[in-house]
Amino acid sequence: MIRFILKRLLFFIPVLLGVLLIVFTINHFSPADPVYSVLGINITPEQYAIEKEKMGLEKPFLVQYAEYVGQVVTKLDLGVSYVNKRPVIDQILERCPATLKLGAISILITIVFGIPFGIISAIRQYSAVDYTVTVGALFFASMPNFWLGLMLVIIFALKLGWFPATGIATWENWVLPCLALGLAPISTVARMTRSSMLEVVRQDYIRTAHSKGLTESRVIWKHALKNALIPVITVIGFMASMILAGSVVIEAIFGIPGLGMLMMTAISSVDYPLIMGTVLFISVSVCLINLVIDVIYGFVDPRIKAQYYTNNRRDYKALLMRMKGEKAGV
Repeated sequence: MIRFILKRLLFFIPVLLGVLLIVFTINHFSPADPVYSVLGINITPEQYAIEKEKMGLEKPFLVQYAEYVGQVVTKLDLGVSYVNKRPVIDQILERCPATLKLGAISILITIVFGIPFGIISAIRQYSAVDYTVTVGALFFASMPNFWLGLMLVIIFALKLGWFPATGIATWENWVLPCLALGLAPISTVARMTRSSMLEVVRQDYIRTAHSKGLTESRVIWKHALKNALIPVITVIGFMASMILAGSVVIEAIFGIPGLGMLMMTAISSVDYPLIMGTVLFISVSVCLINLVIDVIYGFVDPRIKAQYYTNNRRDYKALLMRMKGEKAGV
């Protein structure tokens, strides 16, 4: 298992380098000029040249990219903001708790409601409950989260006054944004759980479990669900990545001071270091989510877990044989 995790961590390196290269290229060829964004347009050519040299923008593209990657790898330094002159890492650490809290609660809502709805829909196929869940899933899946967020604000904040529209001071502030982010993924998870459960409940071992006299709940929760969770976990991991990376609009609608708002501010002010740092942080978070999903596979499916340990034993035996051979040669 440890060897598998280390191998996956090594795979993250080219992914992150590729993400940085893409964002670096977009920034480089963007028509917006960070020098004018910081100093304004009424500056002399001398002032422009001095400020551009301070920012390091006079260097060739590949040199800028190599220097940035070098300082990130060797010093864990994401640079300093062009606008407020503060370290980028400090601003990210100030904003990331709000984004991570928003994403965690939204994913929890998705899991708590999506999986049970899918199970009920599968075990009561073609019933009124099944049709209700299917229609509800299609309804929420067809709604963009920004539109849903606006509708929640209009109905529950402005019209009914049940929840505040902006801020993060109390738990009530988190209800509407978390619902706006979590309701649409519920439909995807419910549909995937339903299709996976329908495939599993038709297997021979499920009929064998019923023939042994096991209760319906025991068969569903202990035998069927565990074997149906692999595709569901995959979808949940994908949804978690989408929620974390796509919370920009929701944070803007509800006034949440998270990474999404920070990125929008950085883009509007052409603050390259802040843009690069925010994108890098989100990319690392998405990679870690995928790693956690791969590790969860081993705990859910014993076959995958056995594969991990089998590979480790093979490597260990090969190492012992090599050491014995070298010792015999000596």
